Amino acid sequence: MLSNRREFLFSAAPALMAAPAAPKMNVIIILADDLGASDLGCYGSNYYETPHLDAFAESGIRFTQAYASCPVCSPSRAGIMTGKYPARLHLTDWIPGRRQHPTAKLLTPSFEQQLPLAETTIAEILKPSGYVTASIGKWHLGGDGFLPTNQGFDLNIGGTAKGSPPSYFPPYHIPGIEERSADDYLTDNLTSRAERFIESNRDRPFFLYLPHFAVHLPMMAKQQMTEKYQKKAGSMKAQGEPVYAAMLESLDEGVGAILRKLDDLKLADRTAVFFLSDNGGLRFEGRSRTPVTSNAPFRAGKGHLYEGGIRIPWIVRWPGVTKKDAACDVPVSSVDILPTVTSLLGLRTPEVDGANLAPLLKGGRRLSREALYWHYPHYSNQGGVPGGAVRHGDYKLIQFYEDMRVELFQLRQDPSERRNLVNREPKVAARLGRMLEEWRKSVKAAMPLPNPAYDAATADQGLTGAEKPTPPV
Repeated sequence: MLSNRREFLFSAAPALMAAPAAPKMNVIIILADDLGASDLGCYGSNYYETPHLDAFAESGIRFTQAYASCPVCSPSRAGIMTGKYPARLHLTDWIPGRRQHPTAKLLTPSFEQQLPLAETTIAEILKPSGYVTASIGKWHLGGDGFLPTNQGFDLNIGGTAKGSPPSYFPPYHIPGIEERSADDYLTDNLTSRAERFIESNRDRPFFLYLPHFAVHLPMMAKQQMTEKYQKKAGSMKAQGEPVYAAMLESLDEGVGAILRKLDDLKLADRTAVFFLSDNGGLRFEGRSRTPVTSNAPFRAGKGHLYEGGIRIPWIVRWPGVTKKDAACDVPVSSVDILPTVTSLLGLRTPEVDGANLAPLLKGGRRLSREALYWHYPHYSNQGGVPGGAVRHGDYKLIQFYEDMRVELFQLRQDPSERRNLVNREPKVAARLGRMLEEWRKSVKAAMPLPNPAYDAATADQGLTGAEKPTPPV
C-alpha cells in the first residue's frame, strides 16, 4: 500500500542575528550492475578482493537482508528512482525485453518501455531544493525524451536506453563518454567524471547518481588484474572467474577513489553515500553456461525470484546518523531509498511503496512494514519463469504463474531455499498467498495469459539456467 508522508523542513522564525544555516547534506548513490550478494569481502567472498568497499562497510551500516525490487535491471532502477514497486509502474522487465517465444506456455504482458515522465524521481525532489543533480553511467529507463535530463538531472553522462556497454575499452560508442586514451577503461572513466562533478560542485549541495555498467556483460577487464586472479582461481570451489573478479576490483577501486575525493575536499562529513546492486549476481554467460559468479549460499541468480536473483549487497554511510561497522538483518528493499533520503533531508515525500529506513540507520531493529513483494511476469534470459513472491517475517512464498504452484521457505532456517514447507505449513502458505494476491490487485499488476499456441515440445520457457521445482518436504 502506498504511504503518504507529509514531512517538511520547517525553519525557525527569523532573528536579527540568525546563525548561518547548516550546509545541506550531499547524496551519492553508487549502483553496481549484476553484483551478487556474496561478491564482496565484507559479505563473505574469499576470492574477490574489495578492500575499499570492505572499509566503506566498516565506516557505516551493512544490510545483510537487502533486496532489489526486481530480479532484472530496468524495473529495479525505476524502483530506486521513484520509491515505487515496478508492478505499480508497469515497468516489469528489462528494456526492451525478451522476444516472446511463439509456443511458450504463457503470453507475457506488455510493459512500459521507459520510466513515465509523470513519475517523480529523487532528482526531481532534490533539484527544487537547491541541489545540482547528475547521472553518470547506465540509465536504461528510456531514450530520447525520457533521459535523465528529462527526469530531474542537470547532467547526463553515458545514460541511454541501452543496458549493456558495447565495450569496456575504447571505442565505447556511448554518447557523452569521452575516450581519454587507447588503454582507458569504462569503469575508471565514469569514476573520473564523477570526481570532476564532485569537485566542481564542492561549494553547493549535490546529488550524484553513479550507476556503473560493471559488472554487467561483456566480460572485459584489465589484463594485469585478470592475470592476478587467474593465479588465484585454482583454489576456489565456487567463485573463480578471473575476468569478473578483475572487473569487480576496478569497480572497488572506483568506489575508493570517490570516497578519497570526499575526504580530500573535506566533504565526507556532509555527504551521504549509498552503495548497492540492481539485482542478484549473474550465474552463467548465455547458453554456454560459462560461469560468471556464485551467489552461494543463495539459490539461482539474476532473472529468478529465488534469493540469488533478488538479494543484494547494500551499504550506507550517513554522517551523524549511521554508526561505524554496523550491521542490520531487517529485510529492506531498494524502493526504500527515496523515502529514506527525503525523510532525512527533511523534504516532502511523495506517495511511495518504500519505507523510511532512518530508524534502522540509527541502530533500530524494527521497521513498521508488513511485507515485501515482487512481481516478474516474464521469461528471463537466465532461465527464470513468470512468477511473484512475498516475504513476511522469515517466511517467503514464491508463486509460479505457469501453473500457479507455490513454494514456501523459512529463510532464517533455510536461506538456500531447498526445503519447500508448503505441505508442512499450509496455513502460512495460504495466508501469504492471499497477501500476494491482494497486493497484485492493489498495484494493478499485469498478469501473463495462457498461450493458445502453447506446444510443450517446442516451448522456450527460459534459457539455460532454469531451476527445477522444489518438491515439498
